[in-house]
Amino acid sequence: MTDITPGALSPEEERERQQRLKYYSASQWTLIWWRFRRHRAAMIAAMVLGLMALLGIFAEFVAPYGVTTRDANYLAGAPQMPKFCDENGCSLRPFVHGVKTERDPVTLRAKQVPDPDTRVHVTFLARGEPVKVLGFIPTDRHLFGLEDPNARLHIWGTDELGRDVFSRTLYATRVSLSIGVIGVMISFAMALAIGGVAGYAGGLLDNVIQRVTEVIRVVPIIPLYMGLAAAMPKEWSTVQVYFAMTIILGLFGWPTLARRIRSQLLSIRGEDYVIAARLAGARPRRIIAQHMLPSFTSFIIVDLVISFPYMILSETALSFVGLGLRPPTVSWGVLLQQAQSVRVIEQTPWLFIPAAFVVVAVLAFTVIGDGLRDAADPYSETR
Repeated sequence: MTDITPGALSPEEERERQQRLKYYSASQWTLIWWRFRRHRAAMIAAMVLGLMALLGIFAEFVAPYGVTTRDANYLAGAPQMPKFCDENGCSLRPFVHGVKTERDPVTLRAKQVPDPDTRVHVTFLARGEPVKVLGFIPTDRHLFGLEDPNARLHIWGTDELGRDVFSRTLYATRVSLSIGVIGVMISFAMALAIGGVAGYAGGLLDNVIQRVTEVIRVVPIIPLYMGLAAAMPKEWSTVQVYFAMTIILGLFGWPTLARRIRSQLLSIRGEDYVIAARLAGARPRRIIAQHMLPSFTSFIIVDLVISFPYMILSETALSFVGLGLRPPTVSWGVLLQQAQSVRVIEQTPWLFIPAAFVVVAVLAFTVIGDGLRDAADPYSETR
């Protein structure tokens, strides 16, 4: 075999050689990441989820108003979308029309309508309510607002109490996504521990764990949550209810993943490398953590990602029917709880905007799960 001298290859061949070396020396996680990047739909979904997470984390800065801030002069007001042109001409700066009060000739109710004769320009980094970004950075600057400090901007309209839908949706995004993340982490830790013990030990202990798992799986969820919601003390703060809701969702979300981990461990506990580790004197916890779980880590990650939409939908559904979070805490389910009547559909359809966030988040997590599944499978062709 002859050695290749540095100058014997053309630039293109040398570049191809370096790429092959980089590929063959890459770790398993690096290869998964490279394949995942080729999955365009999954990358787009990841960017969408990243944007939603950033909007939720920095809700105090992005949202022009607080969760409970009311605009008494714009109750159930329609969305005010910034524009550059109207019937009076165009402007280089975005603006919205002022608001005036008129009486509906049919219902005789006073309602707020745009005043085409007045313009209020939109500005960025506008002064507004003092807030604490991330809980410890005080500021009175917001991403956008109006030049006139006495005017209000509601790009997604307001509810019947005059609260800004856009601001409340951003705060709800943070709450719903955080409940999904924390709840999945709790259920994942329990599934890893319970499924790992059952799959490694087998025998009587496995039978006992499986019977307990089956009991938890057949418990009717809605009556259970109704009882737990009634048992929560009325004097609990919103923070206490939030953590209680998260823990409850996590405690009842582990059986499915635990059974899958158990089945995987049962199928590989007779492999040579597991027997060798046992004969070498390794403890069961080390054998499971260092030898058995890494053999199907990619499967666990895919299953973990797919669990997020179920956790988010559970919180949204429970809050929607009044069994989850309570006002003034806002989540997607709490916001959608206000849009249950036909009157809301007819008069204030913009209150359904949080439903779009639920749909987008669930679809994004599902597409990311498909992308990770394809990336973790070396025999699949990533689109």
